[in-house]
Amino acid sequence: MEFNLTNLAFNLLPAIIVALLAYYFFSQYTRTEEGRRRFLLHKANQVTALPQRLQAYERLTLFLERISPDNLLIRVKPYNDDKYDYEGLLLRTIEQEFEHNLAQQIYVTEECWNVIRTAKNATISIIRKTNMSDKIDSSDRLRETILQDLMDNQAPSEAGLSYIKKEVGELI
Repeated sequence: MEFNLTNLAFNLLPAIIVALLAYYFFSQYTRTEEGRRRFLLHKANQVTALPQRLQAYERLTLFLERISPDNLLIRVKPYNDDKYDYEGLLLRTIEQEFEHNLAQQIYVTEECWNVIRTAKNATISIIRKTNMSDKIDSSDRLRETILQDLMDNQAPSEAGLSYIKKEVGELI
């Protein structure tokens, strides 16, 4: 029996082809199983994460309701007649409410969090801008003017609430 390199190649060729096919099918199977495992893990995480996300949306809804000027001005009463003291009290109240809810941003989309921050900043801007008017001479006049302006215009928190409702509708 003569040892020939061509003979050896012909004898090994089927084994090499079988090995390559086995490797291909095994890698495909492994990839599919990994994808299935990720899907099941993601599904299990959603079961636990969804209640947390909904709770975050609830807390942010409450935040927006609490900083809405009509609710804020009724809830936070001036302790004296100085309009600047009252402005400071309102702004501190808004900032405290916001800081209390900072952690909720990890459960909502970045766009939603930006809408929340924008509503907060716009509310602060309304209070500051109204207080800068020469017509405002007391804390009670500041309250009245802001409330009257809101009758004509939508509060910034309303846009935030609409956005939250839209996002929650997409979640459920």
